Amino acid sequence: MQLPGSSQRPDWLRALVHLGGLAPLALLAADLSTVNPIQAITQHSGRAAIILLMLSLACTPLGLLLGWRWAARLRRPLGLYSFLYVCLHLLTFAVLDYGLDWGLIGQSLAEKRYIMAGLAGFLLLLPLAITSTRGWQRRLGRRWRPLHRLVYPAAMLAILHFLWLSKVPRDPLIYGAIVAALLLVRLPPLRSWLRRPRVGE
Repeated sequence: MQLPGSSQRPDWLRALVHLGGLAPLALLAADLSTVNPIQAITQHSGRAAIILLMLSLACTPLGLLLGWRWAARLRRPLGLYSFLYVCLHLLTFAVLDYGLDWGLIGQSLAEKRYIMAGLAGFLLLLPLAITSTRGWQRRLGRRWRPLHRLVYPAAMLAILHFLWLSKVPRDPLIYGAIVAALLLVRLPPLRSWLRRPRVGE
């Protein structure tokens, strides 16, 4: 049995991450039989993308607060599952909803700010997904970490996209508060304080 503070990731967590990452696909499949499948798939894929992205961002704070060093190893799979649903969200919009009508898509981009925010978030996440491998980390060297900090503005753009789209702002505001709190934990003064040895350790 592995200790909570061990650097080794518990085996059951690996299975749990993959199960949680794939579970929304079953929901999306069920959406096909609804009255408005395009709307349902769009909503559920977008929500899954944001939730998985927040879970990915929570890995480092959990490691700092609880000493779960293995939590950092869950960031990549959670982030990639989030990007999977971002892609499904975008494809549903472009292919199923707009039928790849680029003129209509361009017009909507110009007229609807929530679409522009969503596209900007996708464009920030795209290079992060591509360079998420260890090979790219070695190639980029010191540039890799600053590049991957773009995940925070990407997350805020995703929440802004959700907020501008929502009739009731409660959920996007809650998500925004969570992301803001996770970002605060990354600030050097608070991060240093959280890393201080605790009494009894």
